[in-house]
Amino acid sequence: MKHLICSIVEVVWAVSNHRIVGPEDGELYQPAAACGDRFLINGRDWGGGFSLVEHRLPPRVLAAPLHRHTREDEFSFILEGTVAARLGDQEVVAGPGDLVIKPRGEWHTFWNAGETAARLLEIISPGGLEELFRCLDQLTEELSPEELEQTIAPYGCSADMDGTMALVEKHGLIF
Repeated sequence: MKHLICSIVEVVWAVSNHRIVGPEDGELYQPAAACGDRFLINGRDWGGGFSLVEHRLPPRVLAAPLHRHTREDEFSFILEGTVAARLGDQEVVAGPGDLVIKPRGEWHTFWNAGETAARLLEIISPGGLEELFRCLDQLTEELSPEELEQTIAPYGCSADMDGTMALVEKHGLIF
């Protein structure tokens, strides 16, 4: 079995006399037909308290496998589109202005439930989980379920691939 090594990408921010992250700033990963991530605030840059990532979802795309993490709470503020989420045993649908709360330890995932692009801001507290997003964004080939577990376990995460595939089939999602 191959081992996946994830390197931390250092981003140099051009900071002048202002503190604004503009709409074209940040580190962007946007693979075709997948969830794109724009890293706005890195936990390591702010004492680890939180991080902020913008997720960009094409229509019908599942952002991540059904998963849970032991260290972080996540809060998804919907900017555009219709986002559905599985939170524990419940499915919810959220639109612009809604905040979806995903506490640590709870199985969850989310997807674009609409026919137009969706965008949301992901607040992660404490920060650090964004490094896993970076790691996964840089993959050039699909991981087996075993490789995925090996990759996410050091971040305190686990995935449920059977549950993931059931959601993909139920909602006709791209994953």
